[in-house]
Amino acid sequence: MTTTPAFLHGLPPFDQPLNAAGTFTPVGVSRASPAVAEATAWALQRFLVIDEWQDLASRELAAFSGAAAGTVVHCAAAGITLCVAAAMAGTDPRRIAQLPDSEGLRRAVVVPAPHLIDYGHPLATDIRLAGGTVRACGQPERCTADDWLPALAAPEVGCLLLVSSRLTRDPAFDFAAATEAARAAGVPVVIDGAAQDLRVRELVALQPAAVVLSAQKYLAAPTAGLVVGEAGFIEAVRAQQKGIGRAMKPSKEALVGVLAALHERRALDLGAWSRQQEAKVRQAVDALGGLPGVQAMRMPDPLGAPVPRVRLRFAGGAEAARAAAQALRRQDPPVWVMEHGVAEGVLTLELIALRADEVDALTGALRRCLA
Repeated sequence: MTTTPAFLHGLPPFDQPLNAAGTFTPVGVSRASPAVAEATAWALQRFLVIDEWQDLASRELAAFSGAAAGTVVHCAAAGITLCVAAAMAGTDPRRIAQLPDSEGLRRAVVVPAPHLIDYGHPLATDIRLAGGTVRACGQPERCTADDWLPALAAPEVGCLLLVSSRLTRDPAFDFAAATEAARAAGVPVVIDGAAQDLRVRELVALQPAAVVLSAQKYLAAPTAGLVVGEAGFIEAVRAQQKGIGRAMKPSKEALVGVLAALHERRALDLGAWSRQQEAKVRQAVDALGGLPGVQAMRMPDPLGAPVPRVRLRFAGGAEAARAAAQALRRQDPPVWVMEHGVAEGVLTLELIALRADEVDALTGALRRCLA
């Protein structure tokens, strides 16, 4: 446990919630290990040649992901914007300087309608920031080859953007067929897999031009985005630093922190780690069993990541679930949970970031709220 920074002494205390909401930006996403924090602090106290560290990061990200190359950007949202820019401008200095004015460029970005998610802001905003235009295909709940094939054939299409997330609305979407069709049409594919670093090799195996990840989610690095993919496309992403990418560059401490987090991931025994997560889920389900009006059960990750969660279904429906979430926020410490299913009377607990004693504190808070 680190000590409180001196400058905070005398100020009103800030909440330090129990985070069962997952890698959720409003509560700080994740907490880094002591080794990652130490590496980040080391970088803050030194001058570094950024291109040298980006070259090292590219090699490490390639080894981590199975892709040919990689780069670090400011965040995953920036990674999406820069990939769209790279698809339009490539490494051409004139085009790079022109953006976000995309007049005369292949600026249409095809996105399956079920993938046009809002993760704190609309995904479409990331596209428009680069000067791209959104071309949705399919229906809000379903998108098939009959939808994406005609869309990809248009001459003004610059790329196909797919989203691998539990937030998308078409669980049957065929990623492999869509990426293959785009490659056949000569259209680069970008996959937004922000929270999917544990599945990155599966996404890279689809052979997109790029996969965008968040470094500060399950990798628990400082805030940064990771873009991995084809060497030429990654070169184009890095080239955007001479244009709109200047506002989306990574800091030196982010670069070093990412490398430290990748080093830790390389040493991780994923099997043992997965068993620890399952044990915490069982601990919570057992502790919450028998609560009146609530059914607690294990819920697997919908995309197959090794991230089991606890689903709480309230017999009282949305009103009861919403009241429980609000009551948990009033606890000391406040407890944050996943609320995306509240309209169906469901709250979800993600326990990845919590220690066993914090799981006990969480379930104790729930029992108090529901007593």
